[in-house]
Amino acid sequence: MGLNVRVENLSKRFGDKIVLDNLSLEVTNGQNVVVFGRSGTGKSVLLKCIVKLLKPDIGTVLIDNKNINLLSNKQLNDLRKKIGFLFQSAALYDSMTVKENLRFPLVRNFNYSTAELEAKIITALKQVDLTDALNKMPSELSGGMKKRIGLARAIITEPELILYDEPTTGLDPITSKEISQLIVNLKKNLNATSIIVTHDLICGQTVADRAIVLNEGKIYFEGSINSLLKSNDVFLKKFFSMEINEIQTGT
Repeated sequence: MGLNVRVENLSKRFGDKIVLDNLSLEVTNGQNVVVFGRSGTGKSVLLKCIVKLLKPDIGTVLIDNKNINLLSNKQLNDLRKKIGFLFQSAALYDSMTVKENLRFPLVRNFNYSTAELEAKIITALKQVDLTDALNKMPSELSGGMKKRIGLARAIITEPELILYDEPTTGLDPITSKEISQLIVNLKKNLNATSIIVTHDLICGQTVADRAIVLNEGKIYFEGSINSLLKSNDVFLKKFFSMEINEIQTGT
């Protein structure tokens, strides 16, 4: 089962700019929730607050009913072992091969035998269809391949919660659709809770059980993708105009 996530009255500012403004939401076990919003609306900041890479100014984050701000460093690290994070840039170590990149979180956090390590690495690569990349360096990978390896690293610990930061940004439409389908497949295979931050409505339509739109640090819309597509709201129509046209025309 995936982990339940509850965010209560979360606020975060950088200088004079309020990025998150008294935001509350809940993501239930095994659910895929997509968070849309323009650049600077707090999408990535929200993810980083959820795993305490950033500390909110006000508010509470509860994961599996545990208040992360009250956890000791050990308790927080133990909880993070159950969480996978796909960074927007994939964040691979340039000096390590794909195999070494995938091995790193396993060796750092667990006590697997050499045989167990090898098996987990191969399994993760199979899940993203890149077993032939095992000994490649990041510099030898395309943008889409880097994203897949980043995804393999995020899931190699078999997390119960996966956070995706712009999983399709910078990718061509075909690769974007492949990554989106991988997210759907991973939900089925791992039964993990997922929060997907994106501006890509086509990705959201593919993966979401529920959609949220942020605007000026607040939740502007919450509901199904179908409701979002059918909305006559001026802000939503303007924000998604290109993506909605692409979906409706089937291109």
